[in-house]
Amino acid sequence: MSRFLATAAMTMAAIAASAASVAYAVEPVRIGFSIGKTGIFASAAPSEMNSYELWREQVNAAGGLSIGGKEKRPVQFVVYDDQSDPAQAARIYEKLITQDKVDLVMAPYGTPTHVAVVPVLERYKMPMVGNTAASAKLRELQAKHIWFVTGAFPDRVADGLVQLMKANNVKTVALLVNVSPFSKEVQSYLEPALKAQGMQTTVSVQYPPDIKDMTVQLLKVKAAHPDAVLSLSYPSDSTIYVRQAKELGIAAPFQFVLLGPGASFFPKLLGAATNNLLMMGDWAPTLNAQSQQFYDAYKKKFNEAPDFLDSAETWASCQVLEQAVARVGLDHDKLTQAIATGQFDTILGTIRFDGVENRATRMAILQMRNGQPQVVWPKEIATSRFEPKSGWQ
Repeated sequence: MSRFLATAAMTMAAIAASAASVAYAVEPVRIGFSIGKTGIFASAAPSEMNSYELWREQVNAAGGLSIGGKEKRPVQFVVYDDQSDPAQAARIYEKLITQDKVDLVMAPYGTPTHVAVVPVLERYKMPMVGNTAASAKLRELQAKHIWFVTGAFPDRVADGLVQLMKANNVKTVALLVNVSPFSKEVQSYLEPALKAQGMQTTVSVQYPPDIKDMTVQLLKVKAAHPDAVLSLSYPSDSTIYVRQAKELGIAAPFQFVLLGPGASFFPKLLGAATNNLLMMGDWAPTLNAQSQQFYDAYKKKFNEAPDFLDSAETWASCQVLEQAVARVGLDHDKLTQAIATGQFDTILGTIRFDGVENRATRMAILQMRNGQPQVVWPKEIATSRFEPKSGWQ
């Protein structure tokens, strides 16, 4: 019996050693990023984090990330809370690269944090596919190691909005502007574009990101009776805008809300008041087969619909990174070249980069219909026609 037990113990030890050897032989691909688990982006950041988690789950279920088409390795995340602070995000990305020695990085949440980490990426020549941000500042920086999958750069958002307003005979406009970087950039392109089309801006007011009450601003809007209200707001103040615009009876037939309406919490929180609100976007589930698959998988896992801007862009950024790694492996110089010059098949359609921008994808404007966004502009990819907002019920 003692010989039997000794033999069994040795066999189990050999099996354990073999398993450990296999586990060690297949090292995970360590991917690092920061995200605003706390701070002003905390309510919106889950739309990014959820897409990351779903992507990792699907990649690992399929055997891992393909490395240059030669092997597959599981994905492991290294994640820190940047507290929605751009300076903290920059410190975290330096730590990820220099101390944690991650193989790859993914993007943080939001335009300010993307801008803040660019110098770190450039210093260490670390490629990163951006998602939940777009800024003309990146063109000015001439960055070589970051790319945005979005079509919603500020000048392109402004151009699309003005085209849609012109097509629907908008003559007068009220502007409400959160003084955060992205909304101010949109404003800087929007105002001259409105003027060039002969549209009169009857109200133009800015307000701080932490605003709690927009009554003063909205009373000015109501008194002006504009054809269009453009709320260049972020998710938290977008909810304030909708609630108080409803209370005050803002009756403009064209109402655009920059960020927020596409998030799953928005129609749940505000119900029918969101109907026929306009927002920027790149995506709808009906755009292609991949889009519908992503929508269905996301909804199954999280029991809610994905955000129609941030979630989709995050997923597309994962697709670009995955396809680039499959082509050339983990070498950062080769990855940089592959992403900068390659073409990628994603839920947004074909993506190709011109500098930091994805010029292959059209910037879209979506309109909420019973809790589901529809593409209403440009006409070439529209899934529905624009409908004036006729009330709040």
